[in-house]
Amino acid sequence: MFEHVFSSLPDLAPGSVWLAGAGPGDPGLLTLLAVKALGQADVIVHDALVNEDCLKFVRPGAALEYAGKRGGKPSARQRDISLRLVELARAGNRVLRLKGGDPFVFGRGGEEALTLVEHGIPFRIVPGITAGIGGLAYAGIPATHREINHSVTFLTGHDSSGIVPDRIDWEAIGRGSPVIVMYMAMKHIGQIAANLIAAGRSADEPMAFVCNAATPQQTVLETTLGRAESDVEAAGIEPPAIVVVGQVVRLRPSLDWLGALDGRQLLPDPFAQGRRETA
Repeated sequence: MFEHVFSSLPDLAPGSVWLAGAGPGDPGLLTLLAVKALGQADVIVHDALVNEDCLKFVRPGAALEYAGKRGGKPSARQRDISLRLVELARAGNRVLRLKGGDPFVFGRGGEEALTLVEHGIPFRIVPGITAGIGGLAYAGIPATHREINHSVTFLTGHDSSGIVPDRIDWEAIGRGSPVIVMYMAMKHIGQIAANLIAAGRSADEPMAFVCNAATPQQTVLETTLGRAESDVEAAGIEPPAIVVVGQVVRLRPSLDWLGALDGRQLLPDPFAQGRRETA
């Protein structure tokens, strides 16, 4: 059955590059196209956020090249990574550029694809499950819930220079987005929390940090906007993490399905009483 499914999918051709997302961690969240590419690629250029278990699908004899980027640590320059993809493809290799999450969601996939266009290299985009959705789901926190939010904002906690982006309109986001999901935000969480509180968000608003999402090492810290910086320091948690602000965090005691597998008793819907009162 599976051979028929894979045979119907496009092939990773020599001299081309596939920019693929590996999802937030669990190899079960890889797409069929990503698995096929792992089994066909001559060279896999992968990020630090790609779970090693995802690389077990690599065919024997394929070369693995690490191109991870971690804040505050020595890492390859983005332009060098992009040009390396061009070099590998021009040598006739079937090249897989594998990124954690989705390549087009804070993953620099657009920059790399534009470099391939610049040099005439054929490519395919293979979307992945972004951590801002899949990572939260593995923590039992929905990005949306129709009785809580009709919009959600995804933002990055630092720009290319490593500081909080000055182009983010914190006042508009604080006022207009019931749920805020943040990537790469832990390092500057004190400043970010202060920005949101200054924009009108309550210091008591629920907040959660999901570290190493969708892996066996996943940990979740539930806190509030006002306590976030001190609680992160006290807990000793470290990136990679996805951060969420909003009332959806209150659903975790009811929806922590991974915790339930380990024996946690899930609680009733915290918003059910309010629905009954307004019915």
